[in-house]
Amino acid sequence: MVKSVGKNYPISPFRRVVTDLMHFSSYVPGVSVERRMNLAPLISARRQAASRTGWCVLFTKAYAMIARDYPELRRSYMKFPWPRLYEHPNTIATLNVERELPNERIVLYCLLRSPENRSLAELDAIVRHHKEAPLTSLRSYVRCRRLGRVPWPFRRMFWWGALNVIGRRRCHNFGTFGISSVAAQGAGLLHLTPLLTSTLHYGLFDDQGRLDVRLSFDHRVMDGAVTGRILVDLESTLNREITAELRGLKLAAA
Repeated sequence: MVKSVGKNYPISPFRRVVTDLMHFSSYVPGVSVERRMNLAPLISARRQAASRTGWCVLFTKAYAMIARDYPELRRSYMKFPWPRLYEHPNTIATLNVERELPNERIVLYCLLRSPENRSLAELDAIVRHHKEAPLTSLRSYVRCRRLGRVPWPFRRMFWWGALNVIGRRRCHNFGTFGISSVAAQGAGLLHLTPLLTSTLHYGLFDDQGRLDVRLSFDHRVMDGAVTGRILVDLESTLNREITAELRGLKLAAA
């Protein structure tokens, strides 16, 4: 009887980038905090709006609005040439977008610059563009493919320098905070090791419009008490300012 034999597969350039990301994330002393939010008003406004804005877009704009009052959310821990905190003047959100290649599924990043100053419709259009446009027209796709083909030692040197030397370049390339969710697949991330100072992730709604929202953050930059207040203010912003903008979209459509 012939025994079955396994196969070896080469690591694609995109998996190399993910491997590098996890390597540098492992050096971040990350902590997670959770709050169950009641977002029934937001759910109602979204259902009545002329177009269904993506949940990631709603959370992104609300979180960016919070970052105006919490400078910690715009700070990054920098190592070289001396340990320090760099504070960026505005927010840059990083969203993950899944795309499909002929032989694998990949995750690209979508950068939203100053989302607090953009409309929900504009933000949603940018995200949809990253989901539907030809891959070769997306800068994130081209950059990931090129970076993944760089030899290992030089690739790690680039990552280290981009994350630890110049704060402005770090925020320009990676953003000031991240939004990650697998709710569209009917699941939620329980634990996440953040590469950035903070990453927001959430699960699924229950029948009463409640949702577990989690914030994973770099403990070198801020403490748990601050993040607790951030989640409280985030719930308020979602149910007030973001809900009001959704209702305004309904009136504009009418």
